[in-house]
Amino acid sequence: MIASAASQHSQTQQPDALKGVQTQLLRILPPSAARYRLAARAHPGEARRLNMNTTVLSVARASYSTLKAALALVGAAALAALLVLPWPQQHYWKELPPLALLSLGDSFAAAGVIAAGPIQTGVVDDPLAREQRALTEYVARRYRVSEQAVAGFVGSAYRAGAERGVDPLLVLAVISVESRFNPVAESTVGAKGLMQVIPKYHLEKLSDHGGEQALLDPNVNIMVGTQILREYQRRLGDTEAALQMYAGAFDEPSPAYANKVLAEKARLEAVRQKARKPQSA
Repeated sequence: MIASAASQHSQTQQPDALKGVQTQLLRILPPSAARYRLAARAHPGEARRLNMNTTVLSVARASYSTLKAALALVGAAALAALLVLPWPQQHYWKELPPLALLSLGDSFAAAGVIAAGPIQTGVVDDPLAREQRALTEYVARRYRVSEQAVAGFVGSAYRAGAERGVDPLLVLAVISVESRFNPVAESTVGAKGLMQVIPKYHLEKLSDHGGEQALLDPNVNIMVGTQILREYQRRLGDTEAALQMYAGAFDEPSPAYANKVLAEKARLEAVRQKARKPQSA
């Protein structure tokens, strides 16, 4: 009887002792670690499942981070390719909708601001800014080109015209006839860019700008094209003949090309004169 009572007393004290140890562990260990270890002792199978779930979650998080980094790298590579690789030929360019040219127009407009000076949209009373803005809006609407891109083209035409002594409206009229303000236009005979300059005939002029591929830079194209046009004007002493020479149609019996350019220049002149009129308060 005494042994039996001692055994029962020992059995009743053992759970109390275990509870005391568990309480001490809960106080000493972090909550998550304590619960996990106690659960592992009480339910070994459940602990293994928790451990497996934790491992799977860690692997999933690592895979997600790796995938996100890889996608970011692919995006950066694609952006670099767009900036470095040459643009496609004219037939591909024509298939793009006008709004697709917006991002490209942004870069061309920014280049125009640096090379040719910005159109001062914030200075309402500046006659030159008002004039260029009116021409920009007219060209963008007529040829369905990004207004931001056209602003750069107009600024470059004014700068090139001032440097070479050529009316900027004549430059813009040539651009409208030659490429319809497509900066990557390329003809079957190799003429390139806004003013359709044939590089093999003007390598000396292009050497200062980095070679043939520089013609796809709108600012360079306009500068070189204006220089060529001015040389023909001085040589022939007549704008109509210079335009025919520029188009490679000097020997044609009728000045059809020159007439087309001058008609466009007349339309641009009407826009300029309207913009130059005093603005009512």
